Amino acid sequence: MNDVMGIINLSESEEQIKDLTLGRSLGALHILGRYRIIDFQLSNMVNSGLSNVAIFTYGKSHSIMLHVGSGKPWGLDRKRDGLYIFYPEINTEDNIRRQGDLDNFRNHLDYLQSSTQKYVILSRSYMLANIDYKDVVQHHRASGSDVTIVYKNIEKSYDRFPNCDTLTLNDQNRVIGIGKNLGKQENYNVSMEMYVMKRDRLIKIIESAIQRGDARFLKEAIFQRLPELKVGAYRFNGYLSCIQTINNYFETNMELLNTQLCEELFGKNGPIYTKVMDAPSTYYSEDSYVSNSLVANGCIIEGKVENSIIHRDVRIKKGAVVRNSILLPYVTVSEATNLNYVILDKHVTITPRKMLFGDQCNPFVIKKNMVL
Repeated sequence: MNDVMGIINLSESEEQIKDLTLGRSLGALHILGRYRIIDFQLSNMVNSGLSNVAIFTYGKSHSIMLHVGSGKPWGLDRKRDGLYIFYPEINTEDNIRRQGDLDNFRNHLDYLQSSTQKYVILSRSYMLANIDYKDVVQHHRASGSDVTIVYKNIEKSYDRFPNCDTLTLNDQNRVIGIGKNLGKQENYNVSMEMYVMKRDRLIKIIESAIQRGDARFLKEAIFQRLPELKVGAYRFNGYLSCIQTINNYFETNMELLNTQLCEELFGKNGPIYTKVMDAPSTYYSEDSYVSNSLVANGCIIEGKVENSIIHRDVRIKKGAVVRNSILLPYVTVSEATNLNYVILDKHVTITPRKMLFGDQCNPFVIKKNMVL
């Protein structure tokens, strides 16, 4: 895969998850105790043999920069190629909504033009999967397609993939139509927003779209050229979750407490790498009780924890009960507190004798740095 480069495009809608992305981009959001969402796409690319990877950011890029750094955890701290992070000229979310992401690609065309790889893989961060891109690229080459889109066939799961792009395929596995998932179909092909094409083809699509002014987003530029291009499809059959909403973020964390699903995500196509954070082992007092939970290092657990995700450096004090909840790093839950279906962002403190309850469909979210 020395002739393939990767781009992770972070121009992602955060409207339905904004309570958790006020101070960070979606790709930098914590998940499953020790990871960030972007770790999965970075690991997918590295495990597939890519050594030239770029992240195109759009506002709130500081959290991404702090997390990925030089790319060392993914082996991308290299003298040749490696990890690149690009920023838009106008670094605001409102600008992204108005102008899309094509301007950012245009402003960094020199990166694409100077790269030596023949093919490029484009992806988002919010499609959580462990995928072997070697198979995708091999399929793309064999099919003779100009563009290949990765998809998964889904049944009756509108809530997990709301408003995602859907693909209509003909008998030759060619994409002949693009739509939106509105929950009206029993069965549909959801686009994973992963695209494979030649690097020169991508440059032409960007330049043509800018010149014609008929698209704001790169994927729009691709979709509008369906009549001109041979757009094929690659079917993915592994675990997939789309983290675009608070509910999906919560459900993804909770369902991955299931050993079988967790093994499907982590046990195939290579490990998931992340930034290493040195911390001591978690301390469990004699009065603590923990069941069916993921608990990261550096925590102090003196209360009761059930069916929950506990990130690094969390303190749950004596008499506190945490059920069906997600606690991000540096959270403190004080004595005699009861939490159920709650998401606590970083540095939240819950004072003694508080009761906070959400439900499975509407978890209660406490924003970063709050004290209740």
